[in-house]
Amino acid sequence: MNFRFTIGRKIGVGFGTLIFLTFVAFGLTLITLTESREINDKITNQYTPSVSALQELNNLVVRSKMLIISWANVQGDHEDKSKLKELIKNEYPELKKKVNGLAKEWNKDDQRAITYIFSLLDELIANHEYIMSQLNSFDSYETLQKNDPGVWMELRMSVEDADSELNDKTRNILDKLSALISQQYDQSRLKNIEMLESFFFLKTVVQGLGIMLLIGGVLIAIFTARTIVKPVGQVRALLLRMARGILPDTRIKEGSDEIGEMSLALNRLIGTMKLTTEFAREVGSGNFDSYYKPLSEEDNLGLALLKMREDLHVNERMLEDKVAQRTAEVVRQKAEIELQSQKIEVFYKQVTDSIRYAKRIQEAILPPDSYVKKLLPDSFVLYKPKDIVSGDFYWFDQLNGKAMFAAVDCTGHGVPGAFMSIVGYNLLKQIISKHQNTQPSFILDELSKGVSETLHQRNFEESTSKDGMDITLCSYDAKQRELEFAGAFNPLFLVREGEIFEIKGNKFPIGIFLEKEAKKFTNHKLKVKKGDVLYIFSDGYADQFGGAKGKKFMQSQFRNLLFDIHKKPMPEQRRILDQTIEHWRGNEDQVDDILVIGMRVN
Repeated sequence: MNFRFTIGRKIGVGFGTLIFLTFVAFGLTLITLTESREINDKITNQYTPSVSALQELNNLVVRSKMLIISWANVQGDHEDKSKLKELIKNEYPELKKKVNGLAKEWNKDDQRAITYIFSLLDELIANHEYIMSQLNSFDSYETLQKNDPGVWMELRMSVEDADSELNDKTRNILDKLSALISQQYDQSRLKNIEMLESFFFLKTVVQGLGIMLLIGGVLIAIFTARTIVKPVGQVRALLLRMARGILPDTRIKEGSDEIGEMSLALNRLIGTMKLTTEFAREVGSGNFDSYYKPLSEEDNLGLALLKMREDLHVNERMLEDKVAQRTAEVVRQKAEIELQSQKIEVFYKQVTDSIRYAKRIQEAILPPDSYVKKLLPDSFVLYKPKDIVSGDFYWFDQLNGKAMFAAVDCTGHGVPGAFMSIVGYNLLKQIISKHQNTQPSFILDELSKGVSETLHQRNFEESTSKDGMDITLCSYDAKQRELEFAGAFNPLFLVREGEIFEIKGNKFPIGIFLEKEAKKFTNHKLKVKKGDVLYIFSDGYADQFGGAKGKKFMQSQFRNLLFDIHKKPMPEQRRILDQTIEHWRGNEDQVDDILVIGMRVN
């Protein structure tokens, strides 16, 4: 018996091939997804928690550094001390246990690295505990400072000196942690790449199988079509084209048999569809008077087209009305927006004019250059407000044969700072007029009291105003060549015989918002020599961002600059300081008001 490759078998082989390729694609997809899930589980359960835990450990080291500095500097009880104790007692041991648990899955090099880091960190914690034990009470600060100043200085330097052994150890730990974090992150990234490569392979295989399925399906369809009788194939081709919305121009030859009857019905259907298409095209172009006659009273398509023509005609009229209404609304809104814009411009001009008038008022309270030269003949003032008005101001006066001058930095800048500057200026004038006292520390005590009373700063907890000012105040007796100085946060620089000295002010501001009780300011008195150069200033110069890396100018660089130019004439010094900070700033915005005062003893 001869084997016959029937149409059923041909169809079976074709679809069997398609099914086989589909199962191959499914199998490869399942394998790839399984491998990817294993990789993803490793990333989720090992690498990502490891990176997160190491970053948390890095943050803990940074916080411990900040908290031990606070411990060494704050004498009384403070929340930072409780935080440091909690960090050492609970946070560090828990985090260490967590990291060690994760490290069991790491490679040997990373395990050795974290073990070494924890050994360094244990030493660092021990150093912190030593400092905490030495400064374990309110009285221990003063007792240690009086009885053992060497140990006191060693403790302070260990936390404040950037090059101390304690800070070197902290930096070493942070550097090694950073390297380990980078290593763990790289391993996670490599696993991600491996997973993506597997998905890319799956994509390539699926695309290839898809193309094969498409080609195989087309070949099977062609092969199957060629096995069908020619008249039936022609009818099928026309029906498929009509199913895609294409009306064929060709006609099938009509016969007397059943296939001929099918051909006749199909030809009539094509003719009717062409008439319907032409009618729809006319209606779509806006010709609502076009003629169309349904085939019969039961012609659902024809009746629906006539109803569509009427509905479209009504909708067009409604749409035109809506467009007219929306156009009128847009015109009205545009006019309203333009009116509001004009109001905003007027308001902005009024506000700007008010601020500029405030600038004239503020400039009126500043001493003129002639008065400055009268009190300090060999001097300069560099004054660069950040905004139209300034929170910094300089003050000059004369009493009992002494020249008094100050550099004042009020809270904030712009309009808020300007208000504070007027408060400070008026209080200084009142204190000098009322007490006739030239001692800087006395004046600052009275100024702090005056600011607290003016701003109703009754106590630290209840005060709603946290405003104040930093100030450097000097009283200079030219005949005796004697200088008195007191400062709130800001220091005084003295350049003498090739050396520059920093005389620090008190570490609290004017006002009470940093302390519960007002403190007394320290009065510094020193003899000056001919050729000595003195500088007082606000923090705006040193805090300016700029340079190649967009960093702060910093006070150390500012101090070196003053030393480099101190021998130059005072106007030249002012010009150099101005040009230097402008060149440093570059395209950066000025971050704060800038004030520098310099004088030379003659």
